[in-house]
Amino acid sequence: MPVDSLVLHATDNQVSWITLNRPESLNAITPDQRERLIQLFLDASADPAVRAVVLTGTGKGFCTGADLRGGQTQGAGERIAGDVARVIRMGAQRLISAVLDCEKPVIAAVNGTAAGLGAHLALACDLVLAAEQARFIEVFVRRGLVPDGGGAYLLPRLIGPQRAKELMFFGDALTAPDAERLGLVNRVVPAEDLHKTARDWAERLATGPTRALALTKQLINASLDSDRTTAFAAEATAQEINMTTADAREGVASFVERRSPRYGGS
Repeated sequence: MPVDSLVLHATDNQVSWITLNRPESLNAITPDQRERLIQLFLDASADPAVRAVVLTGTGKGFCTGADLRGGQTQGAGERIAGDVARVIRMGAQRLISAVLDCEKPVIAAVNGTAAGLGAHLALACDLVLAAEQARFIEVFVRRGLVPDGGGAYLLPRLIGPQRAKELMFFGDALTAPDAERLGLVNRVVPAEDLHKTARDWAERLATGPTRALALTKQLINASLDSDRTTAFAAEATAQEINMTTADAREGVASFVERRSPRYGGS
């Protein structure tokens, strides 16, 4: 089946909608799908007509991780040292980095189970909406595996090391309300409201100051790995860059003129 039918894409009202479309496999990701996703996030960054992104799935699953049924883990012959690390670097880590580095705000609309790499794909997004029936599962330990896709980087930064170890050591399913309580999810909504809520949030972001949002995203993400001096220097640089944008000028002008701003995204 063509990859375009396995990863649906449409741009509507300046929002890029990316939809995983393998419902029969709970949207487990094939290598071709992974490459398509990476390209779509790169395209969103570069396209001035796109000012927000929504990532979701069809059917009962958001994404259950990498597709392990395609034979990619059953290579013939002797394994060469470095092969596994190379596959992880060029595969799951590139995908998560594409989300983290996307210059437009990314919303995950988690419609169902998000397991393994699929959970990390959601957690890499800037905002996470979850349907009431959604579940998050650090499934790796159940298979005797070490978490990949940046999970051991993302999870402790979101909920702290002890909670992260609990989820990763036991591999228990986390309900959407519990994920919200822990801080992994911004909002839990009824399934029938998920698409509308994602659209409302994305369109609100799409009318915002796009470059300021991109710089804010970069500052927040970098702050988790920075000392205060480095973070303050990055903040000052971001301010310098942002003050050259039309949206910054519009924001100040609208305040002085006591009217709502009309941001153009540049």
